[in-house]
Amino acid sequence: MIKGNILNFEVSDLESVIEKYGEKSYRAKQIFKWVHQLGYTDFSNMSNLSLSLRDFLRQNFTVSTPMLEKEVIAADDTIRWVLNLNCKNSIETIFIPENNRGTLCISSQAGCAANCGFCQTAVGGFNRDLDVSEIIGQLHFARNRLQQLNVNMDKITNVVMMGMGEPLLNFDNVVKATGMMLDDDAYGLSKHRVTVSTVGITPKLKELSKKSQASLTVSLHATTNKLRTEIIPINKKYPLEGLMNVCRNYFPKESKRKITFAYLMLDNVNDSMEDAKRLVKLISNIPAKVNLIPFNSFEGAKYGSSPMARILEFRNFLVEKNIPTTIRKTRGDDVFAACGQLVGDIAKRTKTTKLMHNIVKY
Repeated sequence: MIKGNILNFEVSDLESVIEKYGEKSYRAKQIFKWVHQLGYTDFSNMSNLSLSLRDFLRQNFTVSTPMLEKEVIAADDTIRWVLNLNCKNSIETIFIPENNRGTLCISSQAGCAANCGFCQTAVGGFNRDLDVSEIIGQLHFARNRLQQLNVNMDKITNVVMMGMGEPLLNFDNVVKATGMMLDDDAYGLSKHRVTVSTVGITPKLKELSKKSQASLTVSLHATTNKLRTEIIPINKKYPLEGLMNVCRNYFPKESKRKITFAYLMLDNVNDSMEDAKRLVKLISNIPAKVNLIPFNSFEGAKYGSSPMARILEFRNFLVEKNIPTTIRKTRGDDVFAACGQLVGDIAKRTKTTKLMHNIVKY
């Protein structure tokens, strides 16, 4: 008998299972807390459940996370985990510690079909979407692993869906997993501290605004359709005009929440003052902030990173125009854990040209 993985179950799913077994539905929240809030994997230790319920769970379910394949700790204490999915695929999860926060960067797919020209993940092709247990399982694994490494469990204060894959191409599973991250009976993270990052799958972005309270980062990286399509091919299907329109109305105005626009600084490609002026115009009527990202190179990359002097000039111009702007600090690049450097090990790689055809029909 194949056992079900409890990490795939939302509370409502667990309630149905428990009620069918003949127990009260509130037992589902107790199980949820044991698994997610406390990090338990052995049903036998869930002491406020009856012995018969524990036995039922043990016989029919498991708590299975992706398995550790490789762990590398960078000079700046960033941790790079390569996690095996038991299907000849490996993904990468990154923990970035800072003085007052700890950010976990989570993958949503084995590989990526978006084929962005600046990202090493695209080089490896695409295999499949991760299921809910493989997404939330990265958080479950990371918290328990940090305990083993004598790092405070509460050190994971932020989760960003910025690892391998395009989250909105795995929409349902990402929404369920981020919902668990926000659930007070699970990980209890603030909606301001769980972020979904996307290149802009416009129809799914509209749906996300209705189904998730998570924060949003949009990978913009260019201010014209011509250039953006060159570096983010999916822009051909979902161009800037439609994307900006969705962003303009993404958060209710009364919420005062802002979209973060990520902007990769590519040397002599998108880093001129004309680009800065177009960026200001493009997002001028959107509640927004900008995160400028120095490009992290990799073997075979066709771009270079803008000089820091030019990045600072770009930032200063945006700030003068009253746009909150930060420069992302590169972390973990000595162990290839920096933004855009995640590759994993993707089995049976599919050519992205075929996948792009499917995305266009998405």
